[in-house]
Amino acid sequence: MSVNLQKGQKVDLTKDRAGLKSLVVGLGWDEAPKKFALFSKQADIDCDASALLIDAQSGRLKGPIDVVYYGQLRHRSDSVRHCGDNLTGEGEGDDEQIIVELDKVPQEFSKIVFVVTIYQARERKQQFGMIRNAFIRIVNADTGEELCKYNLSENYEGKTAMVFGEVYRYNGEWKFGAIGEPTNDNGIGEMAARFQ
Repeated sequence: MSVNLQKGQKVDLTKDRAGLKSLVVGLGWDEAPKKFALFSKQADIDCDASALLIDAQSGRLKGPIDVVYYGQLRHRSDSVRHCGDNLTGEGEGDDEQIIVELDKVPQEFSKIVFVVTIYQARERKQQFGMIRNAFIRIVNADTGEELCKYNLSENYEGKTAMVFGEVYRYNGEWKFGAIGEPTNDNGIGEMAARFQ
C-alpha cells in the first residue's frame, strides 16, 4: 500500500521488502492553464528531472560525472538511468522516470537527490507558479507497486527549480525523504553547483 507523504516526512523503502532491488522514481507535473492564451504564443514549459549522486565521505556532489539528466542518461556505475526527456509534461501519470538499481549503487554514494529544473526558465520567463499537480513517487520496478508518493501542494510562484526528494542509505536500509525545496536556479548546471 502506498504512503502519501508530507514535506519533510521520511519512509523506509527496504525494511519490510527484503527483495526490493530496483526503483522507478516517477516525477510528474501539469502546466497550469495559460492566461490570455488567445493573444500570446508562450512556449510550453519543459521541466527536466535529474538525479544527483552524493558522495558518502564529503556529503557533496563530486562533479558533472555524477549527474544523471537528459544530456547524460546513465550514471557511470549503470545504477541510475534516466528514461528520457518529456518536453511538455502533457498526458497522465509520470512525465519523466529515473530507474535506480539499489543493489548496484556503489558504496561511495550515500544518497541520490532528485531535482526538477525548468529548461531556459529565465529566458522564457517561466516558473513553478505556472505548474500544478507536481509530484514524485517511488515504485517497485519489479512489481509495479507504488511505495510512496509526495504531492507538492505549496505555492512556488517565482521559483524556477525544485529539490523534490532523496533516496538515501541509513543503517543498511534505503529510505526516501520528501524535501520540496524550491530554488531560483536556472537549469541543471546551477542546481548541481548548489550540491558541490
